Parts: sequence; structure tokens; C-alpha cells
Amino acid sequence: MTDHRTRFLQLAVAAEALRFGEFTLKSGRISPYFFNAGRFDSGVALAGLADCYAEAVDAAGVEFDLLFGPAYKGIPLATALACAYARRGRDLPLAFNRKEAKAHGEGGALIGAPLAGRRVLVVDDVITAGTAIREALRLIADGGGQAAGIVIALDRQEVVDESALPRRSAARAVAEQHGIPVIAVATLGDLLAFAAENATLSSEHGRLRDYRARYGCD
Repeated sequence: MTDHRTRFLQLAVAAEALRFGEFTLKSGRISPYFFNAGRFDSGVALAGLADCYAEAVDAAGVEFDLLFGPAYKGIPLATALACAYARRGRDLPLAFNRKEAKAHGEGGALIGAPLAGRRVLVVDDVITAGTAIREALRLIADGGGQAAGIVIALDRQEVVDESALPRRSAARAVAEQHGIPVIAVATLGDLLAFAAENATLSSEHGRLRDYRARYGCD
């Protein structure tokens, strides 16, 4: 694994953003792990996470001009990533959306820098059903921007519909539908490798492997 993947997983475990046990997902599946980016809830934790995002984006080589954070979790993530790039000497414009359009004041659903004519990188934590991402892509298009890609913290590499062929994850489905790359700081495959090499997490490796065998698709 590249260094940013290992560092991200270490940070996620330390922040308890990545937990192990039995967790019932919205899909009804019983997962042996759960990721909650909301647990990166301090300046130091967010700064470390944002550095991992920046390294993943740079490694992917995506060209973009603006960062967009879908409400709600995407807003602090995109903001932290903008600060990470500023520390690297790149001052990027930033925008995000409201859950509900505002009828007074400046109005509208968007806040921040204008999207028109810009290549937009969407920043979020995960893609599950893909609903929030599709809404963000619609807002970007309506604002005159061009979606350049999506970066997420963790790709569960998990099949959306077990009865559909070919088997596709939500991230893969979004990438194929919109013709843009989806970059993950780390994947379930990375987590498996990390757990196998980590003495504290080695006991979780078998359950993670079995879960991927049942629901994995990438």
C-alpha cells in the first residue's frame, strides 16, 4: 500500500472513525466494520485526514480548479482539503450546497465560489447509494461547472444489487454512469492488507475477508 493509505487507516482507527464488530447497515447487511468520517472531529484529526485526501488526489493525476463539498459531511472535508492544498502552495476556490435552497438573502442552493467554467472535484466521505453524489453532480452542471472527479475516504467495494449483473459497487456505478473517476483514499482491499499486517487487528482479518467474499465486487 502507498503511504497515504496506511496513514489514513491508522488515523481512522485512532480517531475511532473505523470500528470493528457487528454493524447493521441501511441495506440490512451485517458488516464487521463501520466507517464514520464524523469522528475526525478535531483540527489535528481533520488536517491529517485532508493530507491523505490531497496525496490520493495528486497520485490519481486528476486536473481540477475547484473543490465542492456536498452537504453535510462533504462540507468540512472539502474545506479541510482546501486548507491542505493552501499549505502546499495551491489556493483553490471552494463551494458547497445547502440541503434546502434559501429563499432570502443571497438565496439559492449553493454557497461559495462560482462553478461556471471550472473543473470541479467533489469531496465526500463514502458513496453508498450514490444519491447525494448525483445531486451534487446535478448542481455542478446547473451551475455551469464540469465535474472532473470524485474523491472519497473509503470505498467499501461492496455490491449495490446482488441480483444485478455485472456486480458493481456504488462508486463504480457512479463512475461509469457519469464518465468521471472516483478516487478513494483507501479501499476494503487496503483495509484487508492493513489488518493482516497489524497485530491489533489481525483477529478481524478473517471476518473482513469473508464479508468481501460475500458482498465484494471490485
